[in-house]
Amino acid sequence: MKQIDPNVVMLGWVSFFTDMASAMINPILPIFIVVALHEGVDKLGIVVAVATFVSYALRLLSGYISDRYGIVKPLVVGGYALSAVSKPLIGLSGGYKSIAGLKALERVGKGLRSAPKDLMISEYSKAHASGKTFGFHKTMDIAGELSGTLILFGLLWYFGQSEAVMRNIFYATLVPGLIGLLLVAFFVKDVEKKETSSKLDFTFTKRDKATISSLLFYFVFVFFLFSESFFTMQAKSVGIGIALIPLLFVVSTAMQTLVSYPVGVLIDRIGVDKVLFLSFASAIAAQVLLLMQKPLWTWIAYAFLGFFTVTSLNANRAYISMQSENKGSVYGVFYAGVAMFGAAGAYVCGMIWEHMGMVDAMLFSLTGTAVTLIVFIGFKGRSWLFSK
Repeated sequence: MKQIDPNVVMLGWVSFFTDMASAMINPILPIFIVVALHEGVDKLGIVVAVATFVSYALRLLSGYISDRYGIVKPLVVGGYALSAVSKPLIGLSGGYKSIAGLKALERVGKGLRSAPKDLMISEYSKAHASGKTFGFHKTMDIAGELSGTLILFGLLWYFGQSEAVMRNIFYATLVPGLIGLLLVAFFVKDVEKKETSSKLDFTFTKRDKATISSLLFYFVFVFFLFSESFFTMQAKSVGIGIALIPLLFVVSTAMQTLVSYPVGVLIDRIGVDKVLFLSFASAIAAQVLLLMQKPLWTWIAYAFLGFFTVTSLNANRAYISMQSENKGSVYGVFYAGVAMFGAAGAYVCGMIWEHMGMVDAMLFSLTGTAVTLIVFIGFKGRSWLFSK
């Protein structure tokens, strides 16, 4: 941990409290939409798609602004401010459209801050320690999720699972959201402003383009992957009670917390591609377990989903840090790609589930992710996986 800059440590605490607030909402939001508000799974798919897609332009724009004009911390602070305010307002929603709008606003905040924040982490990373640094930050991020999920479980267990309780939980997210906002505003140092061009034209370098091309497999995989919200609805369909659903997220976030930093070390040792292979295989295993349609397998599936989430994100963030030159802009492209492909995939899966059934939606996701992994291995070459 001596290699971690104090600013990265503080950014870790910012993410801790912000993700605590998110984790108090995410496990119950699909239930709130489908059960409490009586909207269909297709409407849930629309909410997920809108929330995922709406921030893509801002992710590109914020990364561009960071590289071109050297504006970094203001974007990060503004992004956290939007997120802190939008989450509690979900408690006032009466239908999926208003929820979609507020989730979109929250995603705008994430879009503003994501690329500049990763740029800050990259700038504060010490030589040959990108994997460790991003692994540490993600550990704090996930620890916040774990804490928020446990708080949510306690509240549901003690107060019940009524619509009124859910709405009060949404309101309560204002507290951790504001703590994170204050920390980033007053305790994180902005990166040193570099000389920038006043010209409006901008081109990626050859290294930037090669880095972006390498991200395509991940984008396609995310398109097919069963989203977290659909994992939640599958859990309810196999008989796992609403009060217990937050514990599924505990399983996922606990796995992420345990492996995030070790995976960062592994990235530095064996490389990004092999870690991505492990993450893809884990996601496919999670979807196979969901198809078993048994509560026990669903619990285990969440552990595999957690492993995929943290390993794939850490690998890609570290890869961009190591390979790209205009890091802020490439991070923007990365998050934009995840947003666009994830949004399209969520919409398609939601429609398949609503009109053809849950099993067909899961088979669509499983087939697509499996084929993507096979193509990924073929593209890398037969001997790549076992090379030193």
